[in-house]
Amino acid sequence: MIWSFIKIVLFVAAVAALTLAVGHLTETGSGIRMSVGNMEFTLGPVQAIIAFLLLLVSMWLLLKVLGFLVAVLRFLNGDETAVSRYLDRNRERKGFQALADGLMALASGEGRVAISQATKAEKYLQRPELTNLIMAQAAELAGDSRKAGEVYKRLLADDRTRFVGVRGLMMQKLSEGDTDTALKLAQKAFSLKPKHEGVQDTLLQLQASAGDWKGARQVIGTKLKQGLLPRDVHRRRDAVLALQEAREVFSDEATIEAREAAIEANRLSPDLIPAAVLAARSYIQSGKPKNAVRVLKKAWAAQPHPDLAAAFAEIAPDETPAQRLKRFETLLSTTPDHEESRLMRAELNIAAEDFPAARRALGDLAETHPTSRSLTIMAAIARGEGEDDALVRGWLTRALTASRGPQWVCDKCHGVQADWSPTCENCGGFDTLSWRESTQSSAPMPNGADMLPLIVGKPSEPEADLAGDSSETPDAKPEDDILILDEEVGQKARN
Repeated sequence: MIWSFIKIVLFVAAVAALTLAVGHLTETGSGIRMSVGNMEFTLGPVQAIIAFLLLLVSMWLLLKVLGFLVAVLRFLNGDETAVSRYLDRNRERKGFQALADGLMALASGEGRVAISQATKAEKYLQRPELTNLIMAQAAELAGDSRKAGEVYKRLLADDRTRFVGVRGLMMQKLSEGDTDTALKLAQKAFSLKPKHEGVQDTLLQLQASAGDWKGARQVIGTKLKQGLLPRDVHRRRDAVLALQEAREVFSDEATIEAREAAIEANRLSPDLIPAAVLAARSYIQSGKPKNAVRVLKKAWAAQPHPDLAAAFAEIAPDETPAQRLKRFETLLSTTPDHEESRLMRAELNIAAEDFPAARRALGDLAETHPTSRSLTIMAAIARGEGEDDALVRGWLTRALTASRGPQWVCDKCHGVQADWSPTCENCGGFDTLSWRESTQSSAPMPNGADMLPLIVGKPSEPEADLAGDSSETPDAKPEDDILILDEEVGQKARN
């Protein structure tokens, strides 16, 4: 700080002295008289200034020559690098200046200028670990992906820059849509720097997309150990991945492994609806209905869902509607006032042909929160009680344009999916689906939430769902949809 102040003071004093001298010479009009031995020189004002500047240049050159002579003397005394250090000092100064200019150009968004300065810096510095980094980013900024790829490959040769090269190539492959190569590069980058959060997230997403659930569980385990993931979030996501492992085992018909994986997923996160359903079905297959009931009741208490009710119905598939209604009370009584419980109780009463009880169970839901499901149930009740067809058609007409009710909605992009999955089909977000009502006016109905679902009888095909989306059949007319709904409701009521 003090030395900087002294240099500023000396610079100001030198400028002031020079200014005064020039002013004095200009005012007097006289020159400078110099006497050297028997010779005398007289210089005018302009000549005096030129002589002064030449004197400064001569002094600068003299200092440079003295510096070089000192370096030569050191070399002669045994310092083998003295001369090379002296010669390289100027090159380094130019190289670092070009490097600084390249960084400024990069920050300013001037890709071509940054490439030029990085090339110049490499010429003077011979430090590829510095210049290649700037050159690669500048090439990407300029849109020259080929050159950027070449530079990233050069970075792989140095241990200090290998991670940057691998990560750069990984991002390039992702932008090109080559997810297979990107996954391999992400795994390599993770092995080089397992604590890099960005690489962890990218690898996790790629593994989930590729179905590498075991590898993804290892990644989130690493994030937990490093404190990058809260314990409760880790438990939930680990359960999601364990659930997908269980689903794949089920598809291979390896029931013993499937039961173990499904039960493990449910243990990790009891409120994860697909895990509870899978665990319950594994218990049913193994002849343990009481365990299935316990799992489903616990999940239902956390979040009532039609898929849970469908799995609960599978515990006793051959029971009569009256027996099913009585058995379901143990499930519905845990959340008697929840909308899903009221809808489910109404559907069970319709199956038992107790239409007044179905109306009482539904209450005012069709008015306070009209959805396709509640309105279709009202149509079924009206048909079962022998109401006029015009009234039934009125309920069905409202059902066509009503809200779909709760669905699997992505918290990130707000897209709607018919079935739950660990990643969003639209944006690729991991563990972003939640069961809630969407703001979209039209969306596919979840397979587990069809009108009058499995607990009433065998569900119809998606194209013939009671509240089917007319947008799926471009040539269909609203009148055709009403006729289909009317026929389905009549059949359900008669059954």
